Parts: sequence; structure tokens; C-alpha cells
Amino acid sequence: MDALDLSSRAPHLRNMQKTDPTLRPAFLPGPPDRPFLPAIAKGMRGRCPSCGEGALFQGYLKLVARCAQCGEDLSHARADDGPAYLSILLTAKVMGTLQLFAYDLWRPDPWVLAVSFSLGVVAMALFLLPRFKGLIVGVQWAKRMHGF
Repeated sequence: MDALDLSSRAPHLRNMQKTDPTLRPAFLPGPPDRPFLPAIAKGMRGRCPSCGEGALFQGYLKLVARCAQCGEDLSHARADDGPAYLSILLTAKVMGTLQLFAYDLWRPDPWVLAVSFSLGVVAMALFLLPRFKGLIVGVQWAKRMHGF
């Protein structure tokens, strides 16, 4: 029996399959996932998750529509608020812990602590933001999410 022939298993899905032959119900296996960890590593380096050669971004955070090297369509990727959330989460944890240790060890003036850690928080968050966006795009590409 053909995997896409649903007439014997689910006759009520015949009409749906006629309108969209690529439609697969949840009980049928889809295409296999792509290599997960290499896609994440390539994305975090700002490279295409497919080939690892082409640039993932045009500018600071804007994704390219297509990879210039392999032609992979990246226009379907949607990272939304995920990179910002992860950046804030990691930055707050690391810098908050460092601030407590710095205060406990050296007892600097409050304005020195506030200025130095404010600059550190901004720098760390801006450094992490494109890397986390690349991570999320790599996960989406590997798991064939959002049209990949």
C-alpha cells in the first residue's frame, strides 16, 4: 500500500488529499529530520544551516531570503521573540551572578557597579542575539518546521 494512499485507512481524508497531495496526517511518518547539531552549530556561526557556507543574515538580524551558495529557501524561518528571550535569560543569569560576586569581593561604589555592569549587560545581550537567532533557525531547518 502506498504511504500516501489514505483511502483504506482513513476514507474521510480522501477529499483533503485530492486538494493537497502532499498533506500527511499525523499518524503517517513525514520526511526524516536533518542533522540537528551541525545545523545548530552552522546557524550560531551565522551560516546557512544547510551548507554552512552562505551567510544567514544580511545585516545584524535580518535573514536572507535564499542562501547564496546552495539556494536553500530561508524565507520561511520565523524566530520571533525566541532569540531575545534566550539572550535576556542567559545575560541576566551570568551578569547577575557576576555582579553579586563582584560586590561581595571588592565592594565597589554603587555607580561603578551600575555603569560597568550596564555596559556589560548591553554588550553581552547584543553579542548573543544573532547567535541565538541562528540557533533557532538551525533548529527549525533541521526539524523541517515553518515550511522547510
